[in-house]
Amino acid sequence: MRSWNNTEVLVFILMGLTDSAEMQLALSLLFLLIYLITVLGNIGMIMLICLDHQLHTPMYFFLTHLSFIDFSYSSVITPKTLANLLTSTKGISFLSCFTQMYLFIFFGSAEISLLSSMAYDRYVAICNPLQYPVIMSSRLCWALVTGTYMIGFVDCSFGVLSIARLPFCNSNVILHFFCDVFPILALSCSDTYATEIVVYICAGSTLLLSLIPMSWSYVSILSTILKIKSTSGKQKAFSTCASHLLGVTIFYGTTIFTYLKPKQSYSLGKDQVASVFYTIVIPMLNPLIYSLRNKDVKNAFIRVMQKKGAPSN
Repeated sequence: MRSWNNTEVLVFILMGLTDSAEMQLALSLLFLLIYLITVLGNIGMIMLICLDHQLHTPMYFFLTHLSFIDFSYSSVITPKTLANLLTSTKGISFLSCFTQMYLFIFFGSAEISLLSSMAYDRYVAICNPLQYPVIMSSRLCWALVTGTYMIGFVDCSFGVLSIARLPFCNSNVILHFFCDVFPILALSCSDTYATEIVVYICAGSTLLLSLIPMSWSYVSILSTILKIKSTSGKQKAFSTCASHLLGVTIFYGTTIFTYLKPKQSYSLGKDQVASVFYTIVIPMLNPLIYSLRNKDVKNAFIRVMQKKGAPSN
């Protein structure tokens, strides 16, 4: 590991996932395939929702923004990871590194908040179906989406700016495949306790602001579903939120495992596996989860294809 003593770090070196040439090639092919599916799945979902008017509902309005966030979230990490795997150049400038961290936290925090808004949408649809069109108005939907981006902006601004002010003079080698919070903090040659507190407050408050209304929404949904007498009615009600609940479980589980723990418990192997999952794999899974389990999306795809294939007069 290169020692920089009191020299300010201008370029970081990303160590990546493995030193094995065979593993690098295998991972690059796997990640490229995943990224292509991610791009096609999320952009395809956005285009399908825009083209089919029957999907112009609050649920799919939120799903459009989820697809945009997943595409952006993956694009912040995956292309640079692929470049590092396929080339011998592992360097990333100080500015590029913190830009990557900023955008990563921004889209990650926005997704956490958006998932909470989607849970509220499912609560209204199941618990107040007759008032759904009135409650979930266009104004409220835009307010909720704007709020998710504002939360992401505030979260990443406080967290990243507090880290960027630290001196980095011990080493320039990041023991990770992207510019993540804890691997960067480990390189600082000053006391990072106050910065860690800021990071925990930002991450913890974002999760709590999302988890509390989401938990309340799903408790209310479960209570309503249990009151439904018919089995088919229960299955139909549960199916409307099953996809969202699956996506929430996967995303929140890996995020909490990685970030809401002391820096001293950071484990290179375990945390890298978790990081690969929520930065590269989950953005690919979301469009699959919401499309393969959704009859409306399948029917919309058929309608769009039929319109495209219909002969023009």
